[in-house]
Amino acid sequence: MKTIQLACAAMLLATACTQTPEKRAQKLIAQLTIEEKASLMMHDSQPVEALGVPAYNWWNEALHGVARNGKATVFPMPVAMAASFDEPLVNKVFTAVSDEARVKNRQALESGRVGWYQGVTFWTPNINIFRDPRWGRGMETYGEDPYLTGTLGMAVVRGLQGPSTAEVLKAHACAKHFAVHSGPEWNRHSYNAEVSERDLRETYLPAFKDLVTKADVQEVMIAYNRFRGEPCGASNYLVNTILRGEWGYKGIVLSDCWAIADFYEEGRHGFSPDGPHAAAAAVHNGTDLNCGDTYRFIPEAVRQGLLDEKDVDRSLERLLAARIRLGELDGNVEPWASLPDEIVEGEEHRALSLKMAQESIVLLQNKDDVLPLDPKARIALVGPNANDREMLWGNYNPVPEHSVTLLDALKERVENLVYYKGCELVGDDISAERLDEYDVVVFAGGISPKLEGEEMDVPLPGFKGGDRESIELPEVQRHLLQALHYAGKKVVLVNFSGSAMGLEPETQSCDAILQAWYPGQEGGTAIANVLFGDVAPSGKLPVTFYKNVEQLPDFEDYAMKGRTYRFFEGEPLFPFGFGLSYTTFAYGKAQVKGDQLVLEVSNIGPVDADEVVQLYVRRPADTEGPRKTLRAYKRVHVPSGQSVEVSLPLTEETFLWWDEARQRMVPQKGEWELLYGGSSQDLDTLAYTR
Repeated sequence: MKTIQLACAAMLLATACTQTPEKRAQKLIAQLTIEEKASLMMHDSQPVEALGVPAYNWWNEALHGVARNGKATVFPMPVAMAASFDEPLVNKVFTAVSDEARVKNRQALESGRVGWYQGVTFWTPNINIFRDPRWGRGMETYGEDPYLTGTLGMAVVRGLQGPSTAEVLKAHACAKHFAVHSGPEWNRHSYNAEVSERDLRETYLPAFKDLVTKADVQEVMIAYNRFRGEPCGASNYLVNTILRGEWGYKGIVLSDCWAIADFYEEGRHGFSPDGPHAAAAAVHNGTDLNCGDTYRFIPEAVRQGLLDEKDVDRSLERLLAARIRLGELDGNVEPWASLPDEIVEGEEHRALSLKMAQESIVLLQNKDDVLPLDPKARIALVGPNANDREMLWGNYNPVPEHSVTLLDALKERVENLVYYKGCELVGDDISAERLDEYDVVVFAGGISPKLEGEEMDVPLPGFKGGDRESIELPEVQRHLLQALHYAGKKVVLVNFSGSAMGLEPETQSCDAILQAWYPGQEGGTAIANVLFGDVAPSGKLPVTFYKNVEQLPDFEDYAMKGRTYRFFEGEPLFPFGFGLSYTTFAYGKAQVKGDQLVLEVSNIGPVDADEVVQLYVRRPADTEGPRKTLRAYKRVHVPSGQSVEVSLPLTEETFLWWDEARQRMVPQKGEWELLYGGSSQDLDTLAYTR
């Protein structure tokens, strides 16, 4: 019997070059039992040795580096990368990530077993809209704007997956979490998201559509929450009407981890009475892969008549065909086998991490040009984030062998640097030190991934379940900054956070404010380079910085009214797209030339620097729509005293707008305003009719 089984497996492998992946998958499926089929539809897929199908664990993470698998390069968190507004650089970052991923996968293959976090199917990017700064997972996203999220998300997908024409696909990317998902963390397993059709298609879905229809993303992950009363994994409207129907998606749909168990487990959605019904609902709706183990009930669901085995076969064909295209089913790692081991956290990738960190830093305030710092100034470093390596790494991270904290970097630059922590991130105790001899205090403050993140227990005031209840700087840090200010020191706040902070009091107590995010393993060097003027700051905020929570709607209300720069009618502390430089840019009058908006940007200051030119559109006749919305941007380098001509495309998609009659976003004719400049508030306007 064993000889016959091995011969059968050999015959199947021999057909690999002559049959499509789908045909090969169908032949395998025809020989599987229902129990074997179910085992292949869970993330920890079991082997079917008789048919030459190896075990495979689908679950891997590459949010900003190959995560949870030892050493790899740690790039800045996605919200930080979004602040770069640099689509080509994001693509380079994720090309480097997938290079490292293929090396680590090959190493695992050579060891004889590919386990958890060692495959090449990556559940990133997170392209949910960061609609509320209290959400703990917002740092995993590319900000609050649908267009920016879409363009950068596509850069991630193309970098991770590599060329679509490759004989062996380099890796899978995964658009998540589909759909209408952005907190709170504490009730995500039971929450029901209700939004208007306009908010759905104008804000929550555009980035997903971009990744599916333009970037050929290979996987889409279903969110935990319910959508209009149904768990997202059982929503026919989301999965079949929109994703597979309107957008023509042919790839894999998978559940978030143990999300299908939420269908029936007590205290959650209450959608299904038990496991077999939950598995049947998800598979019938087209959720192909279960991260979790609820699909162990598939055989029972089929036996009870709850599920047609044809639905199982349909999903399994997609899964097996994908494994064949990745070379995983055949152990084929070409053409990626030649990538050398040395690239993993190698010099070139660390330099790329440094460049991204430098571009992501946002200068929010610079009174009397206190920055860049004078190298001869007497500088003290204070604050709870000055020497925290793990904070630099964010979440869903690798563990690098080399990291540079701000303390490390300043020690290399500042003679006789004095450092003391001063306080913890939160608490009551302040450790006061006399700093009479020092001119400038650099304060490394903010929060940490230990306080904000995914569904975590944080028993501290102002934090709940991974989210925040207050967006302001913790009180102990606020008091210490005020004490330093009252002592007559020049205070430079370097704020580390994955989300927008309410820093209104700090605009008074601090002379300069840098937003550093969670900047990756080279973060300390990047910050020091900006502080001392080796690099001019050029990051722009991908989120609105509000003054306090009083400016925010109810966290659990998913309606977009009053949220993000597109709908917020108040005065923000720092607006979306904002970021200062060490120079000054002047914008010339824009003109429409063919299908381009053309303008001149001049650097009239003393420093060579990058500027991010931004184009927004407004439809004056629509009083219910966005006040303005981003539709193009370009990062340009402008030497001091020189000018560059910038062209921004005007396409059909530039003028996509809500059509109430058709309940869709469609290109619209009529009167428009083209708004251009260096932030969402500092804009010139050009009337335009199309």
